[in-house]
Amino acid sequence: VQFVESGGGLVQPGGSLRLSCAAATYDFDYYAIGWFRQAPGKEREGVSCISSSDDDAKVVYADSVKGRFTVSRDNAKNTVYLQMNSLKPEDTAVYYCAATQNSALISPLKDYEYDYWGQGTQVTVSS
Repeated sequence: VQFVESGGGLVQPGGSLRLSCAAATYDFDYYAIGWFRQAPGKEREGVSCISSSDDDAKVVYADSVKGRFTVSRDNAKNTVYLQMNSLKPEDTAVYYCAATQNSALISPLKDYEYDYWGQGTQVTVSS
């Protein structure tokens, strides 16, 4: 299964972007989707997760983005969205979506929980 991110770009501080993660699979609603980011010279960081629909699409956020980022899913479109508001220069990174059919995630913001990864999309926050 291939997961593809889109929606990255250049935005000024305080601006907004919406990232999308899509996959062509009949059972998309059974996947938990995580969002991760990696800035140059830094380790990959878990940003958010939305669990599968049979797990009530529970959401988790890293403290660094809580109150600014919102994750949601539209299973009819096989897509998960990451709405990013009030962007800061420190949000600059390559953003990846990742997926797993494991419905019992212990650490949803840890990369080892996920089996499938997208290619990443660049987000740059700069004036």
